[in-house]
Amino acid sequence: MAIPTFVDQVTLHVSGGNGGHGVASVHREKFKPLGGPDGGNGGHGGDVVLVVASDVTTLIDYHHEPHRKATSGAPGAGSNRNGANGDDLVLKVPDGTVIRDESGEILADLVGAGTSLVIAAGGRGGLGNAALASSKRKAPGFALKGEPGEERTVTLELKVVADIGLIGFPSAGKSSLIASLSRARPKIADYPFTTLVPNLGVVRAGDTTFTVADVPGLIEGASEGRGLGHDFLRHVERCAALVHVIDCATVEPGRDPLSDLDVIETELARYGEYADVDFSDRPRLVALNKTDVPDAAQIAEFVIGELRERGLRVFEVSAASHAGLRELSFAMAEIVAARRAAEPKREATRIVLRPPAPSGVGREFEVRQIDGRWHVVGEKPARWVRQTDFSNDEAVGFLADRLNRLGVEDELLGLGAKAGDDIVIGAAHAGEVGRDEVVFDFDPTITAGAEVLGRRGEDLRIDQSTRRTNAERRELLAARRAWELEAAALRAEGREPEPFDPSTVLEDWTIGEEYPGDDELDDEDLR
Repeated sequence: MAIPTFVDQVTLHVSGGNGGHGVASVHREKFKPLGGPDGGNGGHGGDVVLVVASDVTTLIDYHHEPHRKATSGAPGAGSNRNGANGDDLVLKVPDGTVIRDESGEILADLVGAGTSLVIAAGGRGGLGNAALASSKRKAPGFALKGEPGEERTVTLELKVVADIGLIGFPSAGKSSLIASLSRARPKIADYPFTTLVPNLGVVRAGDTTFTVADVPGLIEGASEGRGLGHDFLRHVERCAALVHVIDCATVEPGRDPLSDLDVIETELARYGEYADVDFSDRPRLVALNKTDVPDAAQIAEFVIGELRERGLRVFEVSAASHAGLRELSFAMAEIVAARRAAEPKREATRIVLRPPAPSGVGREFEVRQIDGRWHVVGEKPARWVRQTDFSNDEAVGFLADRLNRLGVEDELLGLGAKAGDDIVIGAAHAGEVGRDEVVFDFDPTITAGAEVLGRRGEDLRIDQSTRRTNAERRELLAARRAWELEAAALRAEGREPEPFDPSTVLEDWTIGEEYPGDDELDDEDLR
């Protein structure tokens, strides 16, 4: 199987680096019992950036390695040490690369060396508890998690940026012509479809230097897939002018310069409808090629008048003898110079893809009821959910306070949500399924604010664990063992002891509470 050397369309899967987690830490130092929080922030994940590079002409690197991921940020540490940011992953692409999403919509058109696109942003690093401290929450017992990097699947499509495009039937001499005009050395042979990929050459005419693209040959019915099809015509979409290269020496039945020109124009029009491109305003030149052959020279003389009556500039040329090439190159340079003078100068730009805002002016979220559940949709609520450590009650309470300040609870009440309804948060945009969606039970009676905090890592609004402390369990175990000794002595005397009553040891003992056995105690309980 032949290995391709030129690839002009690939599917690329990119992922930004994940953000590092923040850390919850307390400063510990001799003679400073209240050192305060000192947990550092996590580092940001690296971005995946596409950059136009002048030394890259193909997308073959991404054909072989279509999955790319930037490095993740490092987690924070104690003593206010922030994690390192992940490195950006820079992917070089040719000039003229078009990026489409999975639906086929164009995200960006990268033209001009240095132009860049952040195609997948890295996740933000999570805040440590030092950054979360406030006048009401002086020593947070939690930190925020780092966000995952963006994931995106895109199609890269190369549209060669050339000033002049050479079009025509197979074996019309396009490759020979570009080789004679420039230092390009395309494959040239005496059979159709020798050129399978676009060739670029640099031509200098007077003070003007420009590029010429030689694309694979067209035949009648290319728009229906005959021959090589016409998808490669994307490479002439950006050309300032098109040059019809017509073979005046062909001996194929039913072909002549005029009919060849009409066939190519028909295929151009069909491609324009297919790709939504208007070629009608592009200047045309006609190069009657191979006029060094006697019969071809006669045919050229016969058709040149009618071609000029159509308003076309016609040049009799020979790629073999170089006859007429100087006049043709200066005509092309004239068109290119006029095009450049009329267009503003392009400067390298940096493009960053941003998610669409929720519907409604100034809205940061929207609420929808779907299948009996309330869905809170928005970039900010979704980001807060991704940052929350749901194993830490204080972190969950902090999330509830943030959502309340944003107005989520008021919006739900206004739309008719009732206590006990399911609230789903995690999708950033309407119509998508968040990969980190979380379902909450709606309870509008819970008080918001940091004033209801408990111990570090706890929130009094959330049901706390009923697990006894180690000290309580040790006390209970000692009382139980003392009762067992007393009960054994009573049984030896023939008397039945009273059942053990834990409430005599722990006043808040509840009936039905499970009594801890020896195997449930921590190591320090047995010391």
